[in-house]
Amino acid sequence: MHRQDIQTGGQGMQQFQKRWHNSKYLMLLFLPALIYYLLFKYVPMFGILISFKDYNTFKGVWASEWVGLKYYSLFFHSPDFLKLLKNTVLLGISKVVFGFPAPIILALLLNEVRRATLKRLVQSISYLPHFISNVVVVSMMFLFLSPTSGLVNNVIQWFGYDAMNFMQNEDYFRAIYILSEIWQHVGWETIIYLAALSAIDPQLYEAARVDGANRRHQLLHITIPGIRPAIIILFILNIGHVLDIGFEKVLLMLNPSIYATADVLSTYVYRTGIQSMNYSYATAIDLFSSIINLIFILTANWISRRTSETSLW
Repeated sequence: MHRQDIQTGGQGMQQFQKRWHNSKYLMLLFLPALIYYLLFKYVPMFGILISFKDYNTFKGVWASEWVGLKYYSLFFHSPDFLKLLKNTVLLGISKVVFGFPAPIILALLLNEVRRATLKRLVQSISYLPHFISNVVVVSMMFLFLSPTSGLVNNVIQWFGYDAMNFMQNEDYFRAIYILSEIWQHVGWETIIYLAALSAIDPQLYEAARVDGANRRHQLLHITIPGIRPAIIILFILNIGHVLDIGFEKVLLMLNPSIYATADVLSTYVYRTGIQSMNYSYATAIDLFSSIINLIFILTANWISRRTSETSLW
């Protein structure tokens, strides 16, 4: 029995070596991505230790005193806890509800365009905002929404209404943020859906037309089912980032007059961790956000696995 186990192990090692030899160039292509994730994603996880310690930069991580869940308790009993959690969850859910369908709709519309020149032009124009930095995007927002010289307020005044200071009004923050996110990233996110659409067998459409199906029937019974796996996978990934709000854009838009709706967990972590140098407290908040995101993505994946044949694992 022992000899048989050794032979089985030897055969397994030979198969592994053969597969490694056949895919060595693919592994070399994968190596930069592996190094990136090891250095910038996994190694920094060591830093979560300071959320359980009274971290002192002069003592270092190991020499700092253990305090257990002290900073988590401080955060949960903080008067800002419910406000921050509410703002972050509402903004994250709004982004999923309004932002997630936008690239799907754009991809379906582009798929119906028959003129290749027009299709490429629309794609190029919709891709461009993705490469604009958040600093430039927020600057454009301030210019367009300026109460004195902004284009939007000029149009409002042209219709006889009073100008509004959108960027100083907490009621408009979420709408402005979500619309800017859709404008900035909708074109880029359509790439995956367009790739999924290109993989649908054209013979299915031909057979449907022969059977008398119009475009609406083809859309409902061929196109959408054809890209459903991509939609489900991306939806699960989006659910996993509900609390992971874009820090840069929110920080650039933030001002004291809109703190009630605009202050989110990431900006609070920045103020407490970087500006106030309370690293343990900030790390505890950030780890809390990551755990909630993990719960969301696990739940979404479990529901998807139970209700469909598509899931991350």
